[in-house]
Amino acid sequence: MSDSFDFDEAVKALQAGHDLHGKDGVLTPLIKHLTEAALKAELDLHLEKEKEPNRKNGSTPKNVKSSAGNFELNTPRDRAGSFEPQLVKKNQTKLTAELDRKILSMFALGMSYQDISAHVHEMYDLSLSKATISSVTDKLIPELKEWQQRPLNAVYPFIWLDAIHFKVKDGGRFVSKAVYTILGLSIEGKKELLGLYLSETEGAKYWLSVLTDLQNRGVKDILIACVDGLAGFPEAIATIYPDTKVQLCVIHQLRNSMKYVASKNQKAFMADLKPVYKAETKGAAERALDELEAKWGDIYPIVLKSWRKKWDNISIYFDYPEDIRRVIYTTNAVEAVHRQFRKLTKTKGAFPNENSLLKLLYAGMLNASKKWTMPIQNWNLTLSQLAIHFEGRLDEVLDI
Repeated sequence: MSDSFDFDEAVKALQAGHDLHGKDGVLTPLIKHLTEAALKAELDLHLEKEKEPNRKNGSTPKNVKSSAGNFELNTPRDRAGSFEPQLVKKNQTKLTAELDRKILSMFALGMSYQDISAHVHEMYDLSLSKATISSVTDKLIPELKEWQQRPLNAVYPFIWLDAIHFKVKDGGRFVSKAVYTILGLSIEGKKELLGLYLSETEGAKYWLSVLTDLQNRGVKDILIACVDGLAGFPEAIATIYPDTKVQLCVIHQLRNSMKYVASKNQKAFMADLKPVYKAETKGAAERALDELEAKWGDIYPIVLKSWRKKWDNISIYFDYPEDIRRVIYTTNAVEAVHRQFRKLTKTKGAFPNENSLLKLLYAGMLNASKKWTMPIQNWNLTLSQLAIHFEGRLDEVLDI
């Protein structure tokens, strides 16, 4: 490859249908020429500042990867060996961070290392090993750790808590581990993932440690927490945030109920159950629950017992207007995040370690959260209603 770039030849190559990128791409010689010119300028400036006698001493060739293609770069040297190039450092093998950003972008979409390598080779005629791609994605790990420890807002009107399970290699065997996901709604009405936590099992005891971490990171108050039906969950929340209202997910409760109802009765049972969770008021819901128990209690006592036992937390949403009810009666908001996680991991099967799982979920979260730029529907009205229902608890953050 020549040391100069011939624009006339480049135009002819382009007209002949040659590729822009890749080993023999039209742009590759230009990138090489510009980079070498910039390095020579760096060396000239370095020599001007030198106090001791020094001069140029040829160049050292090195193989460099770029989004324009793979090429040999001649890095200039000085006689004294004091020159440290900044554009392309001594051990640097990639021209810019652009290629890393492209790799991370593909990784965040759930592409496997093999698919990323194939795509990079097809687009840029570059050969990247799985180890190279892994080293790029590993750059997310310290960023993830910092994100997990970042300070949080003092007040969150709503949070949703749920867990999702993955197979992770641990001690030579693959075991199921729970990723605890906490999604919050800020005082501005925008969704924010507050944390991802990994544990071997899902349980109220571990949730207690998760909530303690939230408190340590600055969360002083949560108005309403929306959770699934895990036993002991409301009690765990009350330990850290005693004033928080805990709404059990109605959809989870419905699904669990149907497990114990014979298929031949499910349609009729659901029709009689609908007036309970669709009622306009808590009183109407309780009357409908009495009617449900009178009709089905002897046949399905376990189902009715479950509704009675959990009623205080299932029925929380009846205390609020429709705009608030719609947001809190289900954990669909955090389950939507989990659907994104499943899309990312559906072809993975299992993960070799915890970091490989968490860095993928973190990358996917960063990608998904780009869409969380607008507040939820009717947020200003909802916030006004919350300020009335939770008198005084929003005064400081709303500056009223």
